[in-house]
Amino acid sequence: MINKVVANAATAVADVHEGASLAVGGFGLCGIPVALIAALHDQGTGSLETVSNNCGVDDWGLGILLRDGRIRRTISSYVGENKEFARQYLAGELEVVLTPQGTLAEKLRAGGAGIPAFYTTAGVGTQVSDGGLPQKYDTDGDVVIASAPKEVRNFGGADYVLEESLTPDFALVHAWKGDRHGNLVFHATAMNFNPLCAMAGKITIAEVEELVEPGELDPEHVHIPGIFVQRVVHVPAGSENSEKRIEKRTVSAAKEGN
Repeated sequence: MINKVVANAATAVADVHEGASLAVGGFGLCGIPVALIAALHDQGTGSLETVSNNCGVDDWGLGILLRDGRIRRTISSYVGENKEFARQYLAGELEVVLTPQGTLAEKLRAGGAGIPAFYTTAGVGTQVSDGGLPQKYDTDGDVVIASAPKEVRNFGGADYVLEESLTPDFALVHAWKGDRHGNLVFHATAMNFNPLCAMAGKITIAEVEELVEPGELDPEHVHIPGIFVQRVVHVPAGSENSEKRIEKRTVSAAKEGN
């Protein structure tokens, strides 16, 4: 078997080229590949197309690439926590393809499974299927790119819209554990989108908190087998670019007298 471990995050993303498409794992700020994103930012690559549940926040995750104008187009589901995202979209600087969350997940899963398209009820009878969703504005606020209508077919008396799958050039994911052959284990909420992105990417790069030797992972507990992963980089918890932020810290008010 091939040893897929590379020396560092910079080496791992060195061939991510200008204009590349990227599937980026994580949900909110949970399970995002912070070290790989930081290395890509340091590298200076731009004109990127990102596929992710959201696009980070103003100063973290994909938000640092967005802030510096490195992202030209994004396919996302939830984008409500990033003011710079909204500014760029409304100013005509960013193309946005809003996609229902379950549909986005299936686009990635199906892409990784070699399925080019599928039918779903999500979005039938709306602009998702009928077309006309604003994807890009000009500086005057006029729509210059709108979504196209999609094929709708009836199965068993219900309408379904045809959605095409996604197979981005690269996938960047964060895993709890991984071995040198690329077998990965994700932890808790980090399971959201990381396995799907890992499947979909033509070249998948995984940062792992714990690097173990082949055979140490219980095969029954492996979430993504190494066949989907081309590179592994060890980013131990507590090291530089391994910070885990809380998107919205919520605590209960102290009771009077305590």
